[in-house]
Amino acid sequence: MQWKTKITELLGCKYPILQGATDQIGTWQFAASIADTGAHATITAAVSKTPENLRDDIRRCRDATHGSFGVNLSFGFSQRMEEMLEVCIAEQVPLETSAYKPDALAPRIREAGLKWIHKTARIKDAVHAQELGAQAIILVGLEGAGLKSPQQIPTMTTILEGRRKLSVPVIAAGGIGDVRGFLGALALGAEGIMMGSAFLTTKECPISGEIKRKMLQLRLDDPEFCKRVLTPLPLNPNDLIKMDSQEIDWSQTVSFAVAGIDHILTVQELICGIISDAEAVLHSSPLGGAEK
Repeated sequence: MQWKTKITELLGCKYPILQGATDQIGTWQFAASIADTGAHATITAAVSKTPENLRDDIRRCRDATHGSFGVNLSFGFSQRMEEMLEVCIAEQVPLETSAYKPDALAPRIREAGLKWIHKTARIKDAVHAQELGAQAIILVGLEGAGLKSPQQIPTMTTILEGRRKLSVPVIAAGGIGDVRGFLGALALGAEGIMMGSAFLTTKECPISGEIKRKMLQLRLDDPEFCKRVLTPLPLNPNDLIKMDSQEIDWSQTVSFAVAGIDHILTVQELICGIISDAEAVLHSSPLGGAEK
């Protein structure tokens, strides 16, 4: 089955699945392994730290894979944003901005004609980014990990409202990590999904096996887990930047997506499993967004 959505056309990826950016572990090596699966991978600029390192990381990733990848610039995490942007423009890689209004960078992005996606949790911010010129919007529902907004609503409702308010393609994120979440998001009108926590449990993810096994033990009926995801404590980006990836207990920062994962898989096994299962479902019940 050939997967073709507005997102695969925009980014040039085989499947409408995107890797979420992750501070400390969003390396070019991890991105390259994901790009090889046919998903769209992401180098986290905050991990590269400097424009010079980011340029090297982009080139290393390009040499390592023929797959699709881009760069995430997160306000509050990525430093020297304007210089990082110039590297992305020079290297002509798709850009994902996130965590705050992208007004300061928008004119230069438009001028350069860069492929641009903005990630946000609030519909009003998504509408604003669309007005600034973003070509697609990643909408993160309450079930997701990371920074939260008091105005954030559950993923399903967020996607439904986003489809009503936006004319550009919508990418669903927040608690999605398997075939049901993937097909459910497409059925709601999303043109693709973004997964973050699900990728953290893979063999290629550069965190310890002990933490990955701890993630697999998380369950949706655990009150502490639910509380942590839905009402997380405020996160200070500066504190996270100072920590080494092996010092962070990533099981304390993941979304509901890991509750449905019971094995540590390779990224290839994760993506191929989602796609093959989705194609099996669509074989008997065709869904718009994928075509034979």
